[in-house]
Parts: sequence; structure tokens; C-alpha cells
Amino acid sequence: MRRHIEIVEVGPRDGLQNESVTLSTAAKVEFINRAIAAGVRRIEVASFVNPKKVPQMADADELVKALPRDPNVTYIGLVMNRRGFERAVASGCHEVGMVVVASDTFNQKNQGVTTEQSVAAWREIAAAARSSGVRAQVTLSAAFGCPFEGEIAPERVIDLAQRVAEHSPHELALADTIGAAVPSQVAQLVPRVRAAVPGLSLRCHFHNTRNTGIANAYAAVEAGVDVLDASMGGIGGCPFAPGATGNVPTEDLVYMLERGGITTGLDLEALLATSRWIQTQLGRPVPGLLVKAGTFPRRGASA
Repeated sequence: MRRHIEIVEVGPRDGLQNESVTLSTAAKVEFINRAIAAGVRRIEVASFVNPKKVPQMADADELVKALPRDPNVTYIGLVMNRRGFERAVASGCHEVGMVVVASDTFNQKNQGVTTEQSVAAWREIAAAARSSGVRAQVTLSAAFGCPFEGEIAPERVIDLAQRVAEHSPHELALADTIGAAVPSQVAQLVPRVRAAVPGLSLRCHFHNTRNTGIANAYAAVEAGVDVLDASMGGIGGCPFAPGATGNVPTEDLVYMLERGGITTGLDLEALLATSRWIQTQLGRPVPGLLVKAGTFPRRGASA
């Protein structure tokens, strides 16, 4: 059997949170419906945070309640604390994702608390999720570099991975929040984290700030990661990280994997159509390249 990589679509949350244009709730619902039609089965739909800090996510509760219910589709809500968790569960999210930043300075700017306080919040959320029957996973953000503190020691990431793993997350993600990583760094860190938390599913989340995102995604696949985040069109970024631009484009990633013999279960033409659609919603071209170049070979081209 060919190897399969699961793609988690993060466009509706991470993709839209840094945009100057705020999409209507109806447009966000269409975005998510388009992702589902393209075959996506796990979607990060919103973040349950202070709307004054991230106004693009102010309709998170309303949005999730408006989404269609499909037993094969999982809606993920990003949370930073117990209040966010309670909102996500009440709105109908099937899964919550907590963030712990490997850099204390970045954690303070992103979440208003220290890294230690976020670890404590994760411990509380993990317990509440078990009681509520909601799946909970955790992301170690800025695992490959911080815009304020610079290099992040692998030992720091490994220590945090072991500590959050004590509370039985469904999955652990390593995030290159500012797009600082290079493939050799990914190839070194992923196996070390895997060895430190054996049996725990690993996911990776890359940004393309320095044009290394898709190469890093491939390095993660070669290192044994089976789940990757991506955003249609490559939109996104972090409003609390200076210069952090978009995510790995979903369609570019799917093209690379599928052409290389790795299945994703996603419809590439449907992804491209949605990336073209999101351009009209945002009023600007998206960063993705496949939306500009098209697939290869093109449909109807002679052999």
C-alpha cells in the first residue's frame, strides 16, 4: 500500500486570522464547506480567543454552530485557556487544540502568560476534555525559532514535549510559527521528539516565510510524520510575530505528495478552485504557486 498523509486544513483559522479583510460568517461557512467537498476531514475552523486581540475570529461561536454536521468531519477549535475551551465545546467543536510556545517571550506576547502558565492551562484543559468527551491535542509553537529570542534549543522543545505528553494529548504538533526552519533542522528535531514521546502521534505545522515551508514538510514526511497542517492558497500568519507570513499552501503540498506517490485523499482541482475563490474574497492574489501555474500534466494534454 502507498503511504498516506493526513492534511489538516487550517485556512479558516490560521489562514484568516492575519488578514486585513474580515470575512463574513457566511463566507467562512462556504470556505469550510468547500474544504469538505475537496475531501478534507479535519479542519481548524476558528480560535476561541479575545476578539479584541484577534478580531477576525470574533464570530467563532456563531460560525461553528452554523457548520454542517458530518460524522466523518472533525472541527477543531484553537484555545489558549479554560474559558476558550468552554466556548469551543459549547459551540460544538469535536476537537480542541491548545498552544504552548517554546519561547517564554513569544508566549507572553501571544497568550499574555508565561510558558509555564500555558503548560498548567494545558493540564487543566486536557482533564476537562477527557471529562467532556472532546479530543484534545497540543502544539509546541515556535519550536524551530522565535522572533524575539532567536534560536530555540532542541532540548527545550523535547522537555516541553515530555511535559505536555504526561497529560495524554491525542496528538502533539511541532510548529514553525515564523517560518525559520530548514529541512536539516526538521530532520534532526522530529526523530528526537518522537523518541522522547514514543507512541504519541506527531503533526507538523510549517509557515513559508522564508520559502522553506514545503521543503520542511517533505523533511517531516521523510522523518515519519503522517499529519501535516496546510492552508488553501497559502494564506495566513501570526499577528503576534513580526514578519510571519502564510502557511504551506494546501494545493502545493498535495501536488508534491501525490505526484511523489503519497496519497492524501484530497481533490486537487477542488482545492485550486477554492484558492481562486478565496482570492476574490480577500481582494488580492494568494501566495500559493499552483494556483498560478496550474497542475502538471494539464488535463487534456497529450501523453
